[in-house]
Amino acid sequence: MSVSIRPLHPVFVGEVSGVDLRRPMTPDEVAAIEAGMDKCAVLVFHGQDISDEQQVAFTRNFGQIELAVGGNITKANERRISVELADISNLDPDSKIYQRDDRRRMFNLGNRLWHSDSSFRAVPAKYSLLSGRAVPSHGGNTEFADMRAAYDALDDATKAEIEGLVCEHSLIYSRGQLGFGEFTEEERAMFRPVRQSLVRTHPVTGRKSLFLASHAGTIVGWPMPEARAFLRDLIEHATQREFVHAHQWRQHDLVMWDNRQTMHRARRYDETGEVRDMRRTTVAGEAPTAQQVAA
Repeated sequence: MSVSIRPLHPVFVGEVSGVDLRRPMTPDEVAAIEAGMDKCAVLVFHGQDISDEQQVAFTRNFGQIELAVGGNITKANERRISVELADISNLDPDSKIYQRDDRRRMFNLGNRLWHSDSSFRAVPAKYSLLSGRAVPSHGGNTEFADMRAAYDALDDATKAEIEGLVCEHSLIYSRGQLGFGEFTEEERAMFRPVRQSLVRTHPVTGRKSLFLASHAGTIVGWPMPEARAFLRDLIEHATQREFVHAHQWRQHDLVMWDNRQTMHRARRYDETGEVRDMRRTTVAGEAPTAQQVAA
């Protein structure tokens, strides 16, 4: 069976069939999936009961894996899974559900804010691939917003205003929105702001998109209150219902998305009563979006 992609939303998101992620991909299958990503920006693969090793092998078809370091407060000796995967779960190193007041859980609540993975890195991520190993009975959806369609819907004056603007992104900014501000000096150094262009152009399709995230805390050269108010307006615009798709997880779904063209957020569920075991591999980006400055 060849790769087939069925649209799930009027402007983005496709459902993929004809692929078994447990086996090696052919060059034609990889090309078909990449073409689907360029068009849809989000692809859903149902019924993929895969291991960590199989997920890593599938991810490597699309580029170098970004290691899951420098993006969390979880220490190396607290990791539950390989550093090639980000642990997007509510489980501690012993695979027990986090206590409600666990500092790591508090930090991870930032995933409920609209964001683009690794926009807080100087070289932001290309693709994310999230595998649902155990999903809660209710809630825990992941919502996606098409940042290409959001850009297209801006008026000409706003498009002209944002062209060339550069934002500073940091996990300190996003977690600060939730009142999480007690960072160690080591964490503050790890999360120091990086610069990202506010408008990106896709290297294959040539489409422009907004590059937004809750990690964006200011605009270079703007007063911070004005910048944050403006960025909030842009996020509200970009997450209107016509630009958003909600994925309701089934066990063994794998969802793949392009961080250059989308934002996403996790939705609330019973974090202290049900297990949600999600594992993400990330394809590293290829270059910075803006010139960086010394810290």
